[in-house]
Amino acid sequence: MSRPRLTIATRGSALALWQAEHVKARLTAGEPELEVELLVLKTQGDLILDVPLSQVGGKALFVKESEQALLDGRADVAVHSMKDVPAELAPGLVLAGTSARETANDALCLPGGAAGTVDDLPRGARVGTSSLRRQCQLLARRPDLQVGMLRGNVPTRLRKLDDGEHDAIILAAAGLLRLGHGDRIAQLLPLELSLPAVAQGVLGIETRADDAAAIARVRAALHDPREERRVAAERAFLARMGGSCQTPLAAHAQYDCADAGDGDGSDDALVVDALCGTPDGACVLRARTRGAPGDAEALGVAAAVELLAQGADAIVAACARPTA
Repeated sequence: MSRPRLTIATRGSALALWQAEHVKARLTAGEPELEVELLVLKTQGDLILDVPLSQVGGKALFVKESEQALLDGRADVAVHSMKDVPAELAPGLVLAGTSARETANDALCLPGGAAGTVDDLPRGARVGTSSLRRQCQLLARRPDLQVGMLRGNVPTRLRKLDDGEHDAIILAAAGLLRLGHGDRIAQLLPLELSLPAVAQGVLGIETRADDAAAIARVRAALHDPREERRVAAERAFLARMGGSCQTPLAAHAQYDCADAGDGDGSDDALVVDALCGTPDGACVLRARTRGAPGDAEALGVAAAVELLAQGADAIVAACARPTA
């Protein structure tokens, strides 16, 4: 009798391969007879490195090739950084599993692993980031800083920092920690300074909707129902806002255990913090909603509605207009 087999589609960056190997290890730990192989793909997001993602299609460029591999049968599972997954999946595909979340915060990195904070940066310092969300919040705190485009995988970005192209860079702490670069975190940015991207630090596992075997394997191996509710709230916010990578948007859901009853988390409240701002940081709008975890999507939508009532609709419309 032949052994069961499963193919994982992944990008070829160091972080993407770490994520795919992590999922492989979790799958085979629960099913040792399962043979798992990786299908390494080059995505458009990996190929276009000289233009900001917001100008060429956004983070969806990192998932299209993997989704196509699922649809044409070359792969059974695709592993993504959840923050790269579009609000709407390709027809015929589903998110079979949501992993537990690594640290969600953004991180400040300085040359040579030096210590320091955003407030310590000299006036006019050059800070690299590929994210308008990070740019918006950074400039709201320090409008004197010069923000420059930073693309490439994590090792490439750290090398550019150490080579002097930037005085500091902002990266997701999750990627640094997963790749063993936690020592490069000069400051773990607090949420009030830099609210994270939707689902930052979470892995999303995508499969074909009709592949019951793959879905069952993924859910048994690493699906986290409590994390799924947090992600559902954040993604519902993003969908209701209707923005793109051209609009600085952020949302972070977390459990408030203060009112927990028996300690199993069933009585926790879910709190959603959300943000919309202008790329220059001159205007930053914030909202917070709170409610039952079972109402996760409604809480995300409510946060979006609150921001839109504050004027976020005008920010989204202005960011969508083509620049001269």
